[in-house]
Amino acid sequence: MVKPWQDTTLPAHVRAADLLARMTTEEKTAQLSSVWLGAEIDTGSAAVAPGQHAYAAHSAALDALLPYGLGHLTRPFGTVPLEPAEGAAKLAALQRRIRAGNRFGLPAIAHEECLTGFAAWQATVFPTPLAWGATFDPALITEMAQGIGASMRAVGIHQGLAPVLDVVRDPRWGRTEEAIGEDPYLVGTIGTAYVRGLEAAGIVATLKHFAGYSASRAARNHAPAPLGPRELADVILPPFEMAVREGGARSVMPAYNDIDALPAHAHTPLLTGILREEWQFTGTVVSDYFALSFLESAHRVAGSAADAARLALAAGVDIELPTARCLAAAGQLPVEHLDRSALRVLTQKCELGLLDPDETPGDGDEAPVDLNPPHLRDLARKVAQESVVLLANQSGVLPLADGLRIAVVGPLADEQAAMLGCYTFPRHVGVNHPELPAGVDVQTFAEALPAELPDAVFVDDPAGADVCLAVVGDRSGLFGRGSSGEGCDAEDLELPYAQVELLEETFESGTPTVIVVLSGRPYALGRWADRAAAVVQAFFPGQEGGAAVAGVLAGRVEPSGRLPVGVPRIPGGQPAPYLAPPLGRHGDPSNVDPSALFPFGHGLSYTTFTWDAPQCDAAELRTDGETGIRLTVRNAGDRPGTEVVQLYLHDPVGTVARPEMRLVGYARVPLDAGASAEVHATFPADLAAYTGADGRRVVEPGALELRVAASSTRVLHTVPLTLTGPARQVGRERRMRCEMRVK
Repeated sequence: MVKPWQDTTLPAHVRAADLLARMTTEEKTAQLSSVWLGAEIDTGSAAVAPGQHAYAAHSAALDALLPYGLGHLTRPFGTVPLEPAEGAAKLAALQRRIRAGNRFGLPAIAHEECLTGFAAWQATVFPTPLAWGATFDPALITEMAQGIGASMRAVGIHQGLAPVLDVVRDPRWGRTEEAIGEDPYLVGTIGTAYVRGLEAAGIVATLKHFAGYSASRAARNHAPAPLGPRELADVILPPFEMAVREGGARSVMPAYNDIDALPAHAHTPLLTGILREEWQFTGTVVSDYFALSFLESAHRVAGSAADAARLALAAGVDIELPTARCLAAAGQLPVEHLDRSALRVLTQKCELGLLDPDETPGDGDEAPVDLNPPHLRDLARKVAQESVVLLANQSGVLPLADGLRIAVVGPLADEQAAMLGCYTFPRHVGVNHPELPAGVDVQTFAEALPAELPDAVFVDDPAGADVCLAVVGDRSGLFGRGSSGEGCDAEDLELPYAQVELLEETFESGTPTVIVVLSGRPYALGRWADRAAAVVQAFFPGQEGGAAVAGVLAGRVEPSGRLPVGVPRIPGGQPAPYLAPPLGRHGDPSNVDPSALFPFGHGLSYTTFTWDAPQCDAAELRTDGETGIRLTVRNAGDRPGTEVVQLYLHDPVGTVARPEMRLVGYARVPLDAGASAEVHATFPADLAAYTGADGRRVVEPGALELRVAASSTRVLHTVPLTLTGPARQVGRERRMRCEMRVK
């Protein structure tokens, strides 16, 4: 007879509750536990998680947990290089072993990293999230994520640890490359698009890092985040809320940092008050790797591993990743916290089909598995192409004419590392296995360029060349093993690796020089702003990035990327995001000008566009109303191109200091030469809401201004609005986006 928890006609929470009632304390605790096989074996290898070797060796072993079951399996593909078919077969065999070991026959949830694609050997390597932001193309990011998710699900993975929704506050932070940008609306819309795609493929999306991780002091990894309540509410949290409410994300990962001295993994107001009660999130909260242990060793808010487990569960953490160290030491946990978390885990397993009577892992045959199929490579290529940003083209040297003598210089011109972020498998795990190839074909810029310009003559010396391409930027890595990536924070935004000297020598040659930046963060380019013939920026564009960047320079690919973070003029004076109140901008009280050289939203094309003055349906609307705006954009040039129409909100007077302007909508407008299109925007008054002096989020009556712009500093038209009626407090029911359509 089928028991209620096995009855697929019943709701997931009902089935999970029935199973929970049948479990012992040990079995419930096991559902909150995880195992990372192989994490402790090769202690000579560089760690891919902070504290990996120290903590993994003192965690519960699989054999000890098997009689009770297991909540999670950590990185079965992303720990060591495995042939895809071999990895799928090993994971299936391991799941059969886990099922056979516990009396309910329950498998574990297998999770993996998927920040730049499935982090497995031979899987497609996509551009890093900062490049996603540069596309300003949510539909493409959804398609990409669905493809990534489908490949993960096909080999037995259930959960992906992405996307990163941290809003960049200071680009010296090493994990800037993992973030989507410096604006919460861009981060929220692009991040939610990724969540939708991953969840549509049947993979549980995990939002991280909740919250404030990117706002650390001096941009240092794991450092305290001195956030005020309004910055937290209006800048840091909205992307997470949008991804929960609109994206349907089913998991959240707290951050390593503390917020005003309260660690995120022990932050009851954040994990329970805001996430659960205010946003009504019903999924699971998984710890960041070893973060429960850090409550004891780093934050020192717990006196022991057992205390750390109890503290985290009480705050709202459900699962300890990547291993069960603190839970193994905890002994008896408070019943109400144990049952609460175990029920959430079992409900999620039910939603994934893992409680179904006919659920079985693969048969173990090492059938061919292609994790880098043509359609995923095509997607990677498209994301890379749309993410390349043409920052400057002062002399019109771009696109390059074929037949020129071209000097290509710089340490990153012919290096794969310039294409790959720190969470790509080759840079994350592959560096520990130098005997193996990257697993996918990664063309460098220098390798890709000759195919774009077959009649060009390539030389090493800028002197005597018609044009010089100076390729500079980053090498990604982990914990100081690179210039960008987790634990690779920067003291300032000067180019690393003696590349400043390289550029100075190049400019001294007198040859027109194009600066090509391949990096994980923006770098200060002000000293060359008036000397460079052109400047092109790409943010770790993935395995297809070499051809994408070369294609833009040669003119085969029309540049359409826009900056998700500003490019600074000077290496110091940070942070300087555009999203700053008046006192955060340049003014007489200080001699330091933090203004960006190339601002948020900036990007050029090889054609020109004209914008008609926008028409507004109603310039006066109530504080609970909406209005429509429309304008026509024309391609006035002789080449196809894509304009990105950006809509910013300016609030001239508030009860607290407000950003001068902030993004509230955007749309990509692809146009053939001479063609035009009409852009329609629906602006809800809810988008004017902000957190006031009393901590309430309100929409207030008064004057507003919508700025229709090509970047955060290039405003082409303004639309004055007036909000009428009473001030209105808004919460989770508020509308969070301005819908924009291109006709």
